[in-house]
Amino acid sequence: MTSSQFVRAVVKDADFHEGVLKAPVPVLVVFRASWNGPCKQLAPVVEKIAEDFRTEVRVVSVDIDDCPETSHRYGVRSVPMAVAFEQGQKTGSHTGLTNRETLLRLMGLG
Repeated sequence: MTSSQFVRAVVKDADFHEGVLKAPVPVLVVFRASWNGPCKQLAPVVEKIAEDFRTEVRVVSVDIDDCPETSHRYGVRSVPMAVAFEQGQKTGSHTGLTNRETLLRLMGLG
């Protein structure tokens, strides 16, 4: 993690605590897999949210194949799975392909 206001980052198991749980802003974590079709479909929606709200929220991507500990800790059984965090606490989640409005509501932005 390079700054407190980055648009998008890929977080590994070792970085999750610092990059997500200690973040000074709300965080939207998208658990995904590079081989998964719905994850590929959701990617542009998530990237647009990251761009539009770059100063208000942190958006990070967690590849379940690269981060098995974190994926297991948060009960990821299906992807994509979006999880909202604020002040280190999980505040909500949504599993499956979704739309911008649902993700914004999850983050308290819509």
